[in-house]
Amino acid sequence: MATGETKSGGLWRSGSRGRQSIRHTSTIADSAVRCRKKFLRFFPGGFADETYIDWERDYKWAAHERWMAALGPVDFRRRLRDGEFSEIAAQAVSIESRTNLLFSFEKMALRDAVKSAAGAQAFAEGLYEFLHGRGGDERRFEQWCEVVAALPRKQTRVLTWPIVTVFGFIAQPDRHVFLKPNVTRIAAREYGAEFEYASRPNWATYESLLAFAGRVMRDQRDLRPRDMIDAQSFIWVQGSDEYEE
Repeated sequence: MATGETKSGGLWRSGSRGRQSIRHTSTIADSAVRCRKKFLRFFPGGFADETYIDWERDYKWAAHERWMAALGPVDFRRRLRDGEFSEIAAQAVSIESRTNLLFSFEKMALRDAVKSAAGAQAFAEGLYEFLHGRGGDERRFEQWCEVVAALPRKQTRVLTWPIVTVFGFIAQPDRHVFLKPNVTRIAAREYGAEFEYASRPNWATYESLLAFAGRVMRDQRDLRPRDMIDAQSFIWVQGSDEYEE
């Protein structure tokens, strides 16, 4: 170890920054500290760790960049005005399809839901209102759930938490977070966080999820999380069997 360095929670820090990290972790719950240690066992460099960026962050951020290039607020509004509903829906589905966020059956249900002209229009208009419309967060989220619930369905249901939350997460990772129910419930229990879950998408559960993600970002702030991608990835590490120890 170099002179003046200290190791705290798996991260090498120098001088006063190391002491500050020790003080910080002593102020959060023991369960949250245990979760932090687990995260750092897999990714010793925290949210800047090269393996973390490769495994968890890069593909999500790449999806966000593709979204902004094709469906940023100005282009999204213009394309709606021009009636490009099918093109918007196809673009959104295509961007998500290059991630592993949805299960294959959810991807199929989504493609089926926007295949018709009516389904594509409802999806495109509803998604724009959710992301960029007027009104409060609760109203916009509940209306988006209603839109998704009303989309055409062939076999698999479309109204799932992953489908409802994936596009906000990709489009606006500074504001929205993605929900995998089973993983998130396990992670909340391990973290010692309250998570008010109901299987049918609703604002109370989503608000509770945002609070959980916000707490993670505050508790782990010295690891410098950038956005909800980092918060969601931290939660995923706690609850996913991909990271069993």
